[in-house]
Amino acid sequence: MPKVNYEMEFGIVEAWRKTAGDAVVEGEVIADIETEKATVELEAPAAGTLVEIVHPAGAEVPVLTPIAWLETAG
Repeated sequence: MPKVNYEMEFGIVEAWRKTAGDAVVEGEVIADIETEKATVELEAPAAGTLVEIVHPAGAEVPVLTPIAWLETAG
């Protein structure tokens, strides 16, 4: 779970825009994350394959906790 602002302690995975097994490109929006103040788009940090979604839509997750695994080439 990315830390969007200094005060953020948790976020809610509002929706996944990709599913496990999908190829993604760097910067592509893969999920929507709800914080106390706004809903933000989570972008893929690198190109690769989204191999596992750890927390489903609706899950409340502490910041800095993995919510998915991305396999990159190299």
